[in-house]
Amino acid sequence: MLVVGGGINGAGIARDLAGRGLSVVLVEQDDLAAHTSSASTKLIHGGLRYLEYYEFSLVRKALAEREVLLRAAPHIMWPLRFVMPHDPSMRPVWMIRAGLFLYDHLARREWLPPSRTVRLAEHPAGAPLKPRFVKGFVYSDGWVDDARLVVLNAMDAAAHGARVFTRTCCVEAHHDAGLWHVQLQGDEGAPPALRARLLVNATGPWAAQFLRGALARPDTKALRLVKGSHIVVPQIFTHDHAYIFQNADGRIIFAIPYEGRFTLIGTTDIEWNGEATAVRIDETEIAYLCEQASRYFAKPVMPADVRWSYSGVRPLIDDESGNPAAVTRDYRLELTRDGGAPLLSVWGGKITTFRKLAEEAAERIGEALARTGRAWTEGAPLPGGDLSAWITPSGRPDTDITRFAEALARRAPRVDAATRARWVRSYGALAQHILERGDLGAQVAPGLYEAELQYLHEHEWARGADDVLWRRSKLGLHLTSDERDAVQHWWQRHARAHTVPATVHDRPR
Repeated sequence: MLVVGGGINGAGIARDLAGRGLSVVLVEQDDLAAHTSSASTKLIHGGLRYLEYYEFSLVRKALAEREVLLRAAPHIMWPLRFVMPHDPSMRPVWMIRAGLFLYDHLARREWLPPSRTVRLAEHPAGAPLKPRFVKGFVYSDGWVDDARLVVLNAMDAAAHGARVFTRTCCVEAHHDAGLWHVQLQGDEGAPPALRARLLVNATGPWAAQFLRGALARPDTKALRLVKGSHIVVPQIFTHDHAYIFQNADGRIIFAIPYEGRFTLIGTTDIEWNGEATAVRIDETEIAYLCEQASRYFAKPVMPADVRWSYSGVRPLIDDESGNPAAVTRDYRLELTRDGGAPLLSVWGGKITTFRKLAEEAAERIGEALARTGRAWTEGAPLPGGDLSAWITPSGRPDTDITRFAEALARRAPRVDAATRARWVRSYGALAQHILERGDLGAQVAPGLYEAELQYLHEHEWARGADDVLWRRSKLGLHLTSDERDAVQHWWQRHARAHTVPATVHDRPR
């Protein structure tokens, strides 16, 4: 099976297929999660606002996935409580309560707490807000390190026998005698040509372009490309809740605790007609996000406060909605068998439903190839998520990760606390691979040692400083320009870094 596209859907499908015993090759033209899959709002959520568009099936599917994913990777995902301040000029109280009732009951919850109403004057989340907001609604969802989620899926695919090649393009594919004959081009050791019984088009924003170009066939679904941009500002609040704000234009934005010292604000929804790799935030978007956040926060958020920004292109199925925010976030799987060589194309999707999408894709592929395989990912941990070698699991991911942090502190007392805390939330049990090297080596940048860089190069397909600083971690946000340069120089000297194309991430402001 050849899977083209190293975003969350491609990596998830490769993992599921490899775990069913199939021979899998995954190719990605840039770094894993280099584009859309590292440019999300980083939420595992049902999508409360989708209820207004009657997307009950999508919301139910996403809600059911929350606890499945939180259990699979407690190191990179964790529960998060959201506060919605009530603005009487927006949706009425009865509508919000009805929506939250559905949100609580559309899918089973085992340990995420239900929604409730709070008086903001008596709740920590009320302090940073303007005094006119007196009532709020609190509900549960989850947080995810989106880029690491992609990498962990690719690692699990490789652990089940898949071959993963980054910086590798599928430049041409045609079918003959029931097989795909594929030409690859890359510098990561991929074979220049291979044959596959089935090809998966999981190229996200490039799905239609890939069909027309490499496969020389017409696209059958219309994609609507929507740009979503986010800004990062210095920490606005110190409590551990996030906010969901209703805007006068009918949209919502989130304000989320981010990287300890910052607040993440997003997102926008703007039609995008350019090349997906060229997407960048513009000044209008920055002004919009600052203005909307300032409607709620007592201290205004100004464009000059922005320390970092990032943008991505969401490949949404064109359902002819006039408002980009109303376009469905659901997905479609399209299987064709021209000439007897099956092709599965993935249209749309969102991070929260990636595992279910991959499972459905594997079922469709199994039917096409008359290969039965057991669904297996629902209860399977992602790499680093099985903490049983360190602690006795309690069944509560949030409790277990705290106990794991204590166990790591006992095992690595000489590693500073800030670095250990980052390892807990980046690697989980995979931190053992760094520790077992013995000597951590030189400190290339504050909290970043040679042993970690070597691990990322050897096991996580990191091939340059940006791969480490902006995707496998967000250390780039914390380091100075000189410190980021030091990491780049280390790659040039020790890891034979390749030239890395531009990504969706802007430099810190």
